[in-house]
Amino acid sequence: MTELSFVCTGVRAERYAAAPTLLFRLRITAAEAARVHAIALRCQIRIEPARRGYRPDEAEALSDLFGERSRWGSTLQPLQFAQVSLVVPGFTGETEVELPVPCSYDLDVAAGRYFHALRDGEVPLLLLFSGTVFAGAGGFHVEPVPWDKEASVRMPVAVWQEMTEAHFPGSGWLRLPRESLDALLAYRSRHALPSWQATVEALLATADGTEPPAPRALLFPGAAARPVTERTAP
Repeated sequence: MTELSFVCTGVRAERYAAAPTLLFRLRITAAEAARVHAIALRCQIRIEPARRGYRPDEAEALSDLFGERSRWGSTLQPLQFAQVSLVVPGFTGETEVELPVPCSYDLDVAAGRYFHALRDGEVPLLLLFSGTVFAGAGGFHVEPVPWDKEASVRMPVAVWQEMTEAHFPGSGWLRLPRESLDALLAYRSRHALPSWQATVEALLATADGTEPPAPRALLFPGAAARPVTERTAP
């Protein structure tokens, strides 16, 4: 068996990806400078929330996931973040590769809610490895990546914030059933509101019993004024 070890040396946001993506830098070492032809690597990434502290505002935002802070001794359990695959090219002894991890900003996903609640500090992550190794000095033989192979990394919260800000500048996403979306669209049309932001603000003001903000003037008759940074819903 080829003895492998894995170390995650850092995480960064991929600035030029079409969708939000994190890049995990992995250092893979084969004992005794063994020859590895390729690795079909699988990686499961978990968030380990019990391995960091939380500010009062963060704890309040996390109450939907973990309940009241007094219960965190039993509820602060690991969260599944991602499961990805990568083909590692051949190397002798040691190599470094970047593991791309596509990310979701959907706040209905537990990991998305967790990241959104954090303001600063680091996120404790655990990378669990499996897969198949193709190794051997002459020819090759096939071996499994042992299931006990893992690596820990503490990702700065700023990396997640940088990634989301690059793809959703100054904004976020809400997923709604089609019926609710149709009702919101009808409300927006009835009240001639220029944007989804104005629609939600008007509804919130109505619920609070306050005066809704005045809609901005339209640039053209029959057209809604939109800031250049606004992203339309898919």
